Amino acid sequence: MIIAMQNSNSRMHTPLSESAAYDLINQPISSLCKTAAQLRDAGHGEVVSYSRKVFIPLTQLCRDVCHYCTFAQTPRKMPAPYLSIQQVVDIARQGAKTQCKEALFTLGDKPELRYRAAREALDEMGYDSTISYLIAACKAVYEETGLIPHVNPGLLTRDDLLQLRTVSASQGIMLENVSPRLCEPGQAHYGSPDKHPEARLETLRLAGETRVPFTSGILIGIGETRRERIDSLLALRKLDQEFGHIQEIIVQNFRPKPGTLMANAEAPSLEEHLWTIAAARLIFGPDANIQAPPNLQPEGLKQLIDAGINDWGGVSPITPDHVNPEAPWPHLEALSVATEKAGKVLAERLTVYPKYVRELADWVDPGFHTRILQLSDGHGLAYTDAWTAGSQTPPPEKIVRQAKQAPCSGPAVHSEVSAILSRAQAGRTLTERHIERLFQAHGSAFSTICQAADEVRRHVNGNDVTFVVNRNINYTNICGYRCQFCAFAKGKGAEDLRGKPYDLPLEEIQRRVLEAWERGATEVCMQGGIHPSYTGETYKEICETVKAVVPEMHIHAFSPLEIWQGAETLNMPLKDYLLMLKESGLSTLPGTAAEILDDEIRKIICVDKVTTDQWMQVMRSAHQVGLKSTSTIMFGHIEGYKHWARHLLLLRELQMETGGITEFVPLPFVHMESPIYRKGRARKGPTFREAILMHAVGRLALHPHIPNIQASWVKMGVTGVELCLNAGANDLGGTLMNETISRSAGASHGQEMTAPTLESLLISMGRTPRQRSTAYGSVPEHLQQRAREAKPPIQAIVPLMRKHAKRPREVAHV
Repeated sequence: MIIAMQNSNSRMHTPLSESAAYDLINQPISSLCKTAAQLRDAGHGEVVSYSRKVFIPLTQLCRDVCHYCTFAQTPRKMPAPYLSIQQVVDIARQGAKTQCKEALFTLGDKPELRYRAAREALDEMGYDSTISYLIAACKAVYEETGLIPHVNPGLLTRDDLLQLRTVSASQGIMLENVSPRLCEPGQAHYGSPDKHPEARLETLRLAGETRVPFTSGILIGIGETRRERIDSLLALRKLDQEFGHIQEIIVQNFRPKPGTLMANAEAPSLEEHLWTIAAARLIFGPDANIQAPPNLQPEGLKQLIDAGINDWGGVSPITPDHVNPEAPWPHLEALSVATEKAGKVLAERLTVYPKYVRELADWVDPGFHTRILQLSDGHGLAYTDAWTAGSQTPPPEKIVRQAKQAPCSGPAVHSEVSAILSRAQAGRTLTERHIERLFQAHGSAFSTICQAADEVRRHVNGNDVTFVVNRNINYTNICGYRCQFCAFAKGKGAEDLRGKPYDLPLEEIQRRVLEAWERGATEVCMQGGIHPSYTGETYKEICETVKAVVPEMHIHAFSPLEIWQGAETLNMPLKDYLLMLKESGLSTLPGTAAEILDDEIRKIICVDKVTTDQWMQVMRSAHQVGLKSTSTIMFGHIEGYKHWARHLLLLRELQMETGGITEFVPLPFVHMESPIYRKGRARKGPTFREAILMHAVGRLALHPHIPNIQASWVKMGVTGVELCLNAGANDLGGTLMNETISRSAGASHGQEMTAPTLESLLISMGRTPRQRSTAYGSVPEHLQQRAREAKPPIQAIVPLMRKHAKRPREVAHV
């Protein structure tokens, strides 16, 4: 038995040779399935996916006469040769009401070449072919309902593929089998010109050349041999190795149907189906998507999973399987239960598989980019939450239960995840692949990761949950930079967003500092836009202004971008400028402006901001002159899990070098008013599962070097905070008093969480609240008491403007 492909790292998989593939023919099914399942797990973990869709039979006329088919009809049996556009849209609207995301168009192959009725119907509607009518139908469905079309129209020319690419995100054609023998008299494909293998392979090749995510597969039990199945799978693999466009391989079992020439043929056994699925997995490897329709083997769902599938295909809550009308779709809840009984988690995907979602620019027409982004999570699966970061919408109950429940220790938790967790809990550095794998966790693996992170938290921090009483002072929202995610800054093109431009006078900053001190604050957190008139002297002046009114106040201020810009305007080396600010009263730095520390992403979301290397230079320099900092990640917009992993590894590397980071602060992207979302170029933030995982994986990936993980009540809400505190977080950040940045983006959880409110909340969660200083030290009792007795702050008055001295000439970067 060939078991070389069992390596847990799917990226190191060695493809099965052709001779080894043919050797599978006589291999025992049990051992084949075991190896195939292990290989599938290496590529897909615990997830088995499906697409929630409607099936639209645009026409059931076909020029082919496949001997097993009941889908194809004659004009006499049809009320009309084609569904009307209105009928098509009505079906799609029903799907949209039931949360479907895909419209699958099924139709016969070029019926106008056989039937006059089809030609006349097309002429009457004003179309020259079935393909041109299909293009119009797809366009109508997408424009009217937002469902994303997938089309299976048979043989296609290059021009057909290119035109359909503009109105459908993916396309497909079943190869069925490459054996020309099946087209001979008495065989299943005799009299069906579109089933000639070379013609179908040519369509598949053209699909690769035109960069179309393509579905294909084989049909078993129609008279072919096992060797011919291997021939077919190898032919598909060869095309995919050349172009990378075959997004799924369907292994479908023939079912005899009354009224067909093969009505008395014997259906393939479940054993044959399992052997073929396992062979497909072994030939295509761990990352391939191998599918079996669940309605065609309803009693064998666990066995299908055990044989190596990772996808159920399209399942509709409202329309039948028009190709197999005798086989109803399973209810999605029942399918979820059956999948869980097999040790897997059912997860919804889009018509475009995750790999192609992550590479939209290469594979999908720009007309679908916004819709797909806003329907997808960070991996490329479907975003199914009603919850979004910063909203008042409750998080999904299933994820809440999973985050709270004790994980399974049985086979449902993949051994790879267990090995990664053991490594992390021991404080060993994880690889990028390790961290990506943790972010892909669902179900019991998700629960296990949350518990593992919490065990580390208990060991490092005990039962205490810390918070700091502080006030945010965002001294200006005027900014000359063009960060695509920012709804706070006011500049060109931002006038329609929340609020008016302002620039606080120094007297107003002093008033707010004094008021904060009187209400028990030990810290002012100060950041703002990059005002065109600000220089390095401005930030120095702000520090001195604070210290002049409250010398004891801790100044936690200035993003690395502000530090970089300040040093640049004064033509000073970073260290010298930071020392100057330190002497003026700067105490610590917020590790903001990090967003995603990967220049591939930064070139899109903040092209004129500091680069990853510049951000690291500022942080490294600050730590070297004795200024500690926090660290952040702003996630859930355009980036993916690999970028999250790279970000965490950079933070770990920096902390191992300098030891200057006090905490890690995950900041879920708040999408509502963000310019990049409003322009249709970003997702709507992380899913709730992803948001919880960022705290848990952050704890594990940064252990033991960064001891504190902070949860943002502004973005996560009370329920989210509670779950984060049970998934590795130990800190709630600041009480804030005047939070404006998240609220500008659309967050609605309030501008202040008072010390008594935080303490009561934490006690109700069974945790021990502890007010801390910015640097995680103790706070004098009299200041704690002052915070507990604080009255509401005076409502800040904006807009306020100040005058600036003329800014000095621009200078080169430091």
